[in-house]
Amino acid sequence: MWISSGQKMKKLDQDFGRVKQEYFDFENIRRYFQNNTHQDSLQVIPDKTCSDLDFEALFMYADRTCCKPGQQYLYNRMRNIPADGSWTDTLEANVQTLDADPQLRREVQHLLSGLNKPEAHYISALFQEKHKQPPAWFPFIRVLPFVNLLLLGLTFLNAPFLIPFVFLTIAHLIIHYRNKLEVIEYAGPLPQLLRMNQVARKISHKGHFGKNPAGLRESIQHIDRLRSRMSIFRLEAKLQSDVEGIIWGALEILKIVFLLEPLAFFNVMRQLENHRKDIRCLFEFIGSVDTSFSVLSLRKSLDTWSIPQITGPEKEFSAEGMYHPLIAGCVENDIQVNDRSVLLTGSNMSGKTTFIRTIGLNAMCALTLNTCFAEGLQMPRTRIYTAIRISDDLINDRSFYFEEVLTIKRMIQASRKSTANLFLLDEIYKGTNTIERISGGKAVLSYLNRSANLVFVSTHDVELTELLHGQYDLYHFTEQVRQGEVDFDYKLKKGKLTTRNAIKILELNGYPPDVIREAQSMAQELTRLKMI
Repeated sequence: MWISSGQKMKKLDQDFGRVKQEYFDFENIRRYFQNNTHQDSLQVIPDKTCSDLDFEALFMYADRTCCKPGQQYLYNRMRNIPADGSWTDTLEANVQTLDADPQLRREVQHLLSGLNKPEAHYISALFQEKHKQPPAWFPFIRVLPFVNLLLLGLTFLNAPFLIPFVFLTIAHLIIHYRNKLEVIEYAGPLPQLLRMNQVARKISHKGHFGKNPAGLRESIQHIDRLRSRMSIFRLEAKLQSDVEGIIWGALEILKIVFLLEPLAFFNVMRQLENHRKDIRCLFEFIGSVDTSFSVLSLRKSLDTWSIPQITGPEKEFSAEGMYHPLIAGCVENDIQVNDRSVLLTGSNMSGKTTFIRTIGLNAMCALTLNTCFAEGLQMPRTRIYTAIRISDDLINDRSFYFEEVLTIKRMIQASRKSTANLFLLDEIYKGTNTIERISGGKAVLSYLNRSANLVFVSTHDVELTELLHGQYDLYHFTEQVRQGEVDFDYKLKKGKLTTRNAIKILELNGYPPDVIREAQSMAQELTRLKMI
């Protein structure tokens, strides 16, 4: 169905500020990130942290990009904490430029949307992955067409020459179709590269938009020179889509007789090898523009957001009205920490784990997208490590506790480096007995809290509140039991938790009276003996 330019622009306007309703092909979205070197990053956010903070769900919410290269670039940026503020400064300047000029924003959105075909996912492979190399016998291909023409001419003079001509033509046919298997792999990304070059040129000509990277103009010119050499791929794609059978057949005969495709293909491969930097420059320019658009669109969809204040190495974290964007109607909370870390207590389902994730998710977006889900947020530039969602590793025969030990060991190793770290832990050492859990937990939390590191840890072990006094600020979540129901307000409160409602919750959920009486009696006795 044909859609007019006006209808397309109207559709793009309607989509601005909305969450995408489409399939997210993470295997291809991650392609650029997985092949990147990340040399300029303070930290590549670990897979463990991404799992603990539900990164893929966050990405699907935050991604408002218009094209596949932009989507890949955004994913890479959200997985990399920059070493300084230069990236976010550039991002913010571009966001403000787009925000100040709605017409420019629409034009850029329209141009970028032309790169949204699935084939555009593979443009990054043109500068990140190894290209096809010509076989050892490739030099003979340059000679074979002339030999074949000579045999064809001699056939008119002497019929026996027809036999070697037929055999050589069959050899041409085999070479041609073997090479076609190689060509098919590039038939998608190469036309998309040419389209990306056109889009980059048009956006770069809008001189009032951002600051074009050094070398962009030269890169556009270099890819322009490749256009004629890539025509065989563009023509192939067009003919396949238009089903131009007769023309396709005539072209196939010419390609077979003169071995045009193998010659053109490996010539293009050589040129691509020489222009990796140019293709990367175009890709990253388009990606940065689309990421700026995405951040603006995300902000427009939020009732509450702010630009974070990223401080120096001071050990401080403060937030006002902070919330989790993936939870509808999430309760906002404030917190302020200076020179200490945070120990969080409360019953199950009261909001401890969600709050720990909210801290991590906001820190991640603050450092990578210059955007946080809060009225205000101030924090240092840190790396982020988590120990929240831990399970047995049955494949490698590792227990829950052993997996937890390895996860926290990586935190201890990271804490020894000079860079500040943000450590997020939920129920430390919950896979072992009470005495060793408390003892080991106290020792590890004191160790992680050294220097400029910030630790947010939730626990049911109220004994840790005394053992970590002076090192950790205490916060808690509580619930109220009213008219036979448990009411959670999910509001963070300063200080030590003073109430216990776990046995009451058992009673409300219909546990036998004998079980409740014995549990209450045992709790009183253990408290008297100071065992818990």
